Amino acid sequence: MSTSTKPKRIGILTAGGDCPGLNAAIRGVGKTAIVKYGMEVLGFNAGYSGLINCDYFELKESQLSGILTLGGTILGTSREKPYKLVKNGKKEIDKPEKIKQTYNELGLDCVVCIGGNGTMKTASMLAKEGLNVVGIPKTIDNDVWGTDVTFGFDSAVQIATDAIDRLHTTANSHQRVMIIEVMGHQAGWLALYSGLAGGGDIILLPELNYNIRSVCKKIESRYEENKPYSIVVVAEGITHPKGKSAALHVSEAIQTYTGIETRETVLGYTQRGGSPSAMDRILATRYGAFAAECIADGNFGSMVAIKNNEVTTVPLEVVGGKLRLVKPEFSLIDKARKMGVSFGDEFL
Repeated sequence: MSTSTKPKRIGILTAGGDCPGLNAAIRGVGKTAIVKYGMEVLGFNAGYSGLINCDYFELKESQLSGILTLGGTILGTSREKPYKLVKNGKKEIDKPEKIKQTYNELGLDCVVCIGGNGTMKTASMLAKEGLNVVGIPKTIDNDVWGTDVTFGFDSAVQIATDAIDRLHTTANSHQRVMIIEVMGHQAGWLALYSGLAGGGDIILLPELNYNIRSVCKKIESRYEENKPYSIVVVAEGITHPKGKSAALHVSEAIQTYTGIETRETVLGYTQRGGSPSAMDRILATRYGAFAAECIADGNFGSMVAIKNNEVTTVPLEVVGGKLRLVKPEFSLIDKARKMGVSFGDEFL
């Protein structure tokens, strides 16, 4: 493609939940677009709301310096769903039409949408409307379909692992069972990786059916083997009654069935905050820089992805609405079982 036909004006937005590495991705896109390709870069505030309301500012190279290590996002974010036209029983404005209006009025050549599954689904729908879109996958849950890993995941694993490490000393001192709940509504990647990295004895994932009696039997067998404490890592999305956390449900059940003193900790939003890990800074930078290359090459309607540690793209239309979940036969689960880690399903 000749230089004269390359896109010159692009937008960037971050949507959905925040996570470490968003600013690194913004920097990767912006710096590459400006320095390498001479593009003009606009930043849209608060995710898709910025596109709907034409709320933006120009991103200069100077504004992209010093943000690599920052948590959060300089663009702000929201969970705005433009294609959800009905709210509280009332039909709202035609938000997709407003987005197209903003896109055309500003003379945009592409919008880079940084986000998770919901963001990619909306990006795919906008691409079908005729907009040039490139997606960048982020989420601590690591559940975006089409890529081997999302940025934000490594940072969250480190945060959760550090918390598990600290619970070991308390559990050992008091000879307790310690339950730690990490994020993951449908995908158990964070629980699996942090659980193994932190030496968890029992790991409960949304993808694997567990039996609380099996969990209790594992804990009792550890005590019989003179192992005075146990660490149980649970994903928030495991089956449990409404009105209480997954950690509390498991904790109460263990105390009821075993009589062993049990305490629970819910990490919550601490997993999404703070400075990104070195690996996430690199991954987000690779994604961002490659997204700018995709724009220069006219590779629209795609999401940048990592496959076998190589940066590539996948069509947005095959990404939207899908989840990358932990499969029961995943090799890491098999290796963990061989080391004695329980997934709460041994007696099913």
